[in-house]
Amino acid sequence: MRVTTSVRFNLVHPEPGSGPPPVPEQPGDRYRAALEMAAYADEKGVTSLIVEEHHGSPDGWLPAPLALAGAFLGRTRTALVTACAVLAPLYDPLRLAEEIAVLDLVSGGRLVTVAGLGYRPEEYAAFGRDFASRGRLQDETLETLLAAWTGEPFTYRGQTVRVTPRPHTRPHPPLFVGGAARPTARRAARLGLPLFLPAHLPELARYYEERCAEAGRDPLCLMPPPELPTVHLTRDVDRAWAELGEHFLYEARRYASWQPPGAHSLMSTGAGTVEELRAQGVYRCMTPEECVAMVERQSAEDRQLLLHPLCGGLPVDEGWRSLRLLGEEVLPRLAGEDG
Repeated sequence: MRVTTSVRFNLVHPEPGSGPPPVPEQPGDRYRAALEMAAYADEKGVTSLIVEEHHGSPDGWLPAPLALAGAFLGRTRTALVTACAVLAPLYDPLRLAEEIAVLDLVSGGRLVTVAGLGYRPEEYAAFGRDFASRGRLQDETLETLLAAWTGEPFTYRGQTVRVTPRPHTRPHPPLFVGGAARPTARRAARLGLPLFLPAHLPELARYYEERCAEAGRDPLCLMPPPELPTVHLTRDVDRAWAELGEHFLYEARRYASWQPPGAHSLMSTGAGTVEELRAQGVYRCMTPEECVAMVERQSAEDRQLLLHPLCGGLPVDEGWRSLRLLGEEVLPRLAGEDG
């Protein structure tokens, strides 16, 4: 059975008194554990390791996805590392082109970058960027990346520049335009780039495909299935919710507090209690058997599984238990379906 398996990392470390029970590890312990988890996941055949980007969060929500992506790429051999999403307008475009080019060369093309706009004005303010100009900044950044990765001289802000070294991947490193709005779809179609949707939005996918047809481009849209919960694997579901539920709720609340009205995301939930969160099913504690059954119920073209072993500051040993159940029990069973 072909299944896309992703393991997500944002390395939050909630402050004492913010909700979840305190854990003994320090932030550095969590980062080092993430490196070991990435290597283990790669050995077990996980498809993709996902890193994220947010700035100024008191829990240390990962602010430097490309730095962690590079560390993951150095510890793995086959898994993709997906930076989802890089807040492209917050970067110097030339420097971003160089960093992605180097990571593409190091990994032989295993870095996938999703360029997102972001939705938090305070992040733009922290970097001295105008939030109202984010669309223009995104256009400039994407156009600069595509020109830079040719390895040829081009005009940038009135000067002739050249970015070296040229990336490994031709014509350029894997680059998606991420977002859930029509301007994003139009931007991707105009630039001939694939579209990455953060939720199941078939109408937007069709809109993108129509714009690609008008522009004479071949469309490529990655869109999650209608249901793709964040999974924590356990032998005892009730115990996991009782002891770890506040960690899942912490992340759900933090993420919800950032979302503008009408936002679309797999993680969106209005839950105010652990009980409500469990009932909604956006986060799920499952046994390996339940997990396999869930994947088997998915349509053949949409079989996906998402694990978040350090969700909301989960204790590292709990994260390892979940990841090992994936590697030792879930993935072998799913692979066995091919036979």
